[in-house]
Amino acid sequence: MATLINLQSSKVDPSFNTLLWLVALGFFMQSLDSTIVNTALPSMAQNLGESPLQMQSVVVAYVLSVAAVIPASGWIADRIGIRYAFLSAIIIFSIASLLCALSQSLNQLIAARVLQGIGGAMLLPVGRLAILKVVPRAQFLAAMSFITIPGLIGPLIGPALGGWLVEVASWHWIFLINLPIGIIGAILTLNVMPILKNTKLPRFDLSGYMLLVVGMVCLSLSLDGLSEPGTAGMMLILFIMGIAASVAYIFHASRQKRALFRADLFKNRNFSIGIFGNLFARLGGGSLPFLLPLMLQLALGYSPLQAGLMMMPLVLGAMTIKRSISPLIRRFGYRRVLVTNTILVGLGIASFALTTAEHATWLKVIHFFIFGMINSVQFTAMNTLTLKDLEPQHASSGNSLLSMIMMLSMSLGVAAAAAILSGFTLRYETPILFAFHATFICMGLMTMAAAWIFWQLEPDDRQSKLRKKDEVGLPESS
Repeated sequence: MATLINLQSSKVDPSFNTLLWLVALGFFMQSLDSTIVNTALPSMAQNLGESPLQMQSVVVAYVLSVAAVIPASGWIADRIGIRYAFLSAIIIFSIASLLCALSQSLNQLIAARVLQGIGGAMLLPVGRLAILKVVPRAQFLAAMSFITIPGLIGPLIGPALGGWLVEVASWHWIFLINLPIGIIGAILTLNVMPILKNTKLPRFDLSGYMLLVVGMVCLSLSLDGLSEPGTAGMMLILFIMGIAASVAYIFHASRQKRALFRADLFKNRNFSIGIFGNLFARLGGGSLPFLLPLMLQLALGYSPLQAGLMMMPLVLGAMTIKRSISPLIRRFGYRRVLVTNTILVGLGIASFALTTAEHATWLKVIHFFIFGMINSVQFTAMNTLTLKDLEPQHASSGNSLLSMIMMLSMSLGVAAAAAILSGFTLRYETPILFAFHATFICMGLMTMAAAWIFWQLEPDDRQSKLRKKDEVGLPESS
């Protein structure tokens, strides 16, 4: 009710209410499923006869498939119509959720998670496109603010809900709960979502898209495979293939006018620094939703529900500081904020190496809450820096590239963390808690290295003031 009142007070035409609730429902499904799995990984591993430290592929498969489909989502929606693209996304996501719950092996679960990611990748972009085309521009900001609320609620309740479902039922129910939501979403889509095809759609850049997908998949798999002993040779081949495909795309984008992400996007210095900064600075932060629940359960003896509840201070900290980020950047400038905060984020990740079973719970809560605040500053500042100076003709492709990089970085971060953790536990045979501590230190150092990227920004006296549109356009997604 509170959100509906807020929606009406923001002067969004009530005739759009059902559409906004539908898009918000899709965003909630996608954001919830990005976090609900993490606390259930040990239970999944036990049921499927796998090691809990080898379950990162369940996370990587979903996030990587989301990253791979995002660049094509807008073209697909224009081609077949927004209604049918959104309906297809919900159906694919729901069927994949059922297949996840029915999986009898890790490979089956990974395959189902890939399919689930394909559906999840289109839910938010296609829904956002519908709002962009239907809602009047004067009401667009209020509409977008409304649909982002579920995107914040999903990560807040996801880990705890996943832990609770594991304890009262089984891990299968973290996927089965998507089915009634999917049925409601499909019915609403057929009734309220406009079709809105684009009859003058240019031909899709299939060759460039394939280069992007091959690059992302090979790089992620090369890191993911390092957690398994005896695969170094194959992983090196995959890594080289990924680099080669990525470089080939750069040359492709420089000479193809129809390229998904044209090379002239990177003529904008802030965009270039923001994209590469996002890629490397998010590696450590992206691995925490995977690492922390595992450490709490496997090394500190927490139950799945307790581990899930411990993740809530991270999200609450992020939500608490949101309103203070714009004044902070306006006061100190992007360069000072991002260089300093990247180092703080790296130190914050490394500080989880101090976590032990002897520490009081309230100390851990404060620790997690403070890190959530620092991490939120990092994500919002990076996102705003990346998009703030783009020309209107580059805004759509620039935003899509940023969304893809965010998901790719999370995939690479989880894969890298799992490989490092596996190296300490299997190769060096260290105690499990020490292995987690060493992994946090390594991921923290990796994150701090990204401060060099943000050091390349113009001096702060040239960027200390944010234009008004920057404050309006702060991305909500982290």
